[in-house]
Amino acid sequence: MLNQEIRDKYKVVIGLEVHAQLLTQSKMYASDPVEYGNLPNTNISVITLGHPGTLPVVNKRAVEYAMRMGIACRSEITRYNIFDRKNYFYPDLPKGYQVTQDKTPICRGGFIAIKTKEGGEKQVSLTRIHMEEDSGKSMHLEGDVDTLVDFNRAGTPLIEIVTEPVVESSEEAYVFLQEIRRLVRYLDICDGNMEEGSLRCDANISVMLAGSEVYGKKVEVKNMNSFRNVQRAIEYEIERQILAVEAGEKISSETRTFDATTGTTISMRTKEELNDYRYFPEPDLSPLVISDEWLNSVKEQMPSLPWELLHKFVNEYGLSEYDAQVLTDSKNIALYFEELCSQTRNYKAAANWMMGPVKGYLNELTLDITNFPLKPAQVAELIELVDSNKVSFSVASQKLYPLLLQQPQQKAIAIAEAENLLQESNEDTILPIIEDVIAAWPEKVEEYRGGKKGLLGLFMGEVMKKSQGKADPKKTNQLLREALEK
Repeated sequence: MLNQEIRDKYKVVIGLEVHAQLLTQSKMYASDPVEYGNLPNTNISVITLGHPGTLPVVNKRAVEYAMRMGIACRSEITRYNIFDRKNYFYPDLPKGYQVTQDKTPICRGGFIAIKTKEGGEKQVSLTRIHMEEDSGKSMHLEGDVDTLVDFNRAGTPLIEIVTEPVVESSEEAYVFLQEIRRLVRYLDICDGNMEEGSLRCDANISVMLAGSEVYGKKVEVKNMNSFRNVQRAIEYEIERQILAVEAGEKISSETRTFDATTGTTISMRTKEELNDYRYFPEPDLSPLVISDEWLNSVKEQMPSLPWELLHKFVNEYGLSEYDAQVLTDSKNIALYFEELCSQTRNYKAAANWMMGPVKGYLNELTLDITNFPLKPAQVAELIELVDSNKVSFSVASQKLYPLLLQQPQQKAIAIAEAENLLQESNEDTILPIIEDVIAAWPEKVEEYRGGKKGLLGLFMGEVMKKSQGKADPKKTNQLLREALEK
């Protein structure tokens, strides 16, 4: 077990390589469909399989999605793009090479900002974002010695997001991946589901003595299928490397896999100092030129980004940083809230409804906001009923809201009237209830008049109970104080 004193002697250096599968309908260089979960080897063609005499064609939508990501990350967009063949043999790589970008990645530089555990902001610098095609998938059935290959995924468009070696902990890596997922979902370019393999991460990890300028040997860890497993794998690898260095052992430059069952990394293969992929320009694809008009068109169609909405919610709607962060965590929630704020001026109440009753309902039924039965205008109507003192918030949220969810075609006010939920603010109705309560608690009345003003809450509770929660709290409070002060 690694103690903190030894760990503090070392600096951790992590670089991440994140593959995001693009939400196109067809593949990167062929018209084969991109659909998850289809029967094996049904989404293929002679182009995907690399048969002789076939010619690939670049997917325009995939290029635009890559540009979107680069614009969001403040990267420089490469105008003259050349595609390259990366040659290596895997059973699930049907052509024996992968078409990618080597010398001309479509996006250079840029950064993604993350929140640190201290509450500050850190900019994780990017080296590049480039386009490439995915491989197929090797399948190992239990009890079978053979390897089966499904080529459905082969040729699916990917972007690879490569960071500089500036990530310093497993926690930062975890937060960075969350931010990547949030961003690709806001951009509508990837669904971000690591469990389905549409977002994948490899981590390059090394340790060096604090204050040293010499990097340690880099170890690559693959096959991490969740954010939590990325964090666990990095944490294990940091400890393994530090203990090895402390014991005088040499760290090998290698590729390791993560075993989620044991929480350990296992060596797969050693790496040469320089992998010889024998890159050369893809002879079947012409250079791709991005014009000013094309780039400007993509910029004009950019959706709202999470930090833009967060800034709007804080500065225009007056929300706290925390509330704005919660509401922008999901794009669909953020857009629903934004539409709700176009229907009401009580932005704080709108935020409270979103983070309370609305999210409670969605979480209970594991629904996305897109399947929520109420439109933003209906939630705004609930807010208006509370603001106009026609119902209390407790009645609106605990009684009226559940009834409205069952009858979303109805107006909230109509349900409130039918169910006798409207708040009573008529003095002639409230005063008799107050008089009954005061008569029932003569000793408490004397204590209140003797200085125990905190007893007001007792009387309020009794009045609300007798009125079945229908008495207007503000009016009741005023009348109750006047009656007790007599």
